[in-house]
Amino acid sequence: MTAPVVEAKASERVATKPPAPARRRGFAVHFAHYKWLYLLLLPGVLYFAIFRYGPMYGVSIAFKDYVPFLGVNGSPWVGVTHFTDFFANPDFPRLLGNTLILAFLNLGIAFPLTIILALLLNEVRLSVLKRTVQTLVYIPHFLSWTIVASLSFLLFALDIGPLFQFVNGLFGTNVDILSDPNWFRPLIVLQEIWKNTGWGTIIFLAALATVDQDQYEAAIIDGAGRFRRVWHITLPGIRSTIIVMLILAIGQMLNTGFEQIYLMTNALNRSVADVFDTYVYFVGITQGAYSYSTAVGLFKSLVGIVLIFGTNWLSKRFNQSGLF
Repeated sequence: MTAPVVEAKASERVATKPPAPARRRGFAVHFAHYKWLYLLLLPGVLYFAIFRYGPMYGVSIAFKDYVPFLGVNGSPWVGVTHFTDFFANPDFPRLLGNTLILAFLNLGIAFPLTIILALLLNEVRLSVLKRTVQTLVYIPHFLSWTIVASLSFLLFALDIGPLFQFVNGLFGTNVDILSDPNWFRPLIVLQEIWKNTGWGTIIFLAALATVDQDQYEAAIIDGAGRFRRVWHITLPGIRSTIIVMLILAIGQMLNTGFEQIYLMTNALNRSVADVFDTYVYFVGITQGAYSYSTAVGLFKSLVGIVLIFGTNWLSKRFNQSGLF
């Protein structure tokens, strides 16, 4: 194709592009036609603008030596000093290790259990039993972490806790489970499973409802058992949902949960209990190091963003559905 022909086609594309006033009139007509939908969208936009994007202005104190009396704008600029101090801090490897261990335990145990529970509930054919079990596994999600921690203290209390006596009698030991560092992580994972596994099945049960039932009928005719139907039909049918939820879970890996960890931490298990969330609280609130703690929180958020984009890229790389 010669250069004049290319230039002629480019000029035709430019000529067919509607002028700006016409585009504005088209948007006005579109807005007028769907005005009620835009009105419904307004509360969500205001929420994110006020409570999500508005506070991001304060993140700038991570690069300043923030003094409350001087304000955000008046505080002196120090660049990445707080970040370098945090990475050079002897506590950084311990905090990173504790956070990652808890994150991988929750991701490797709690996340698959959510899928397994959803599959088990989906196989229940008696509707009354299914609704009853669903209600029972949903209830713990509505309990605060304070109540969960209180129940843990009652069940594992030294000498008088029923689960304390059961566990120590089973293993032939006399260990204070609430204070022993070796028991801290299993206890945290068990709390997470008990509280949130049932609630997490909602999305997977909704995805399971969209699986084509004709495939199950064809598989039954071909002689496939229940396990083979789950493996070859059910799981592939909700694969996209699993991948999306996995990407979101990986993005939240460093968010181990402040309330739960803080309530279960004591002087004896602090060596394995300190994570980024509790460290930000102790340094920022109790010690007044606002800029330093903001830098720690910003580092955690940036790592989460990188994990989301990286996991999404890997998913697309292997020809799987992604988050975006």
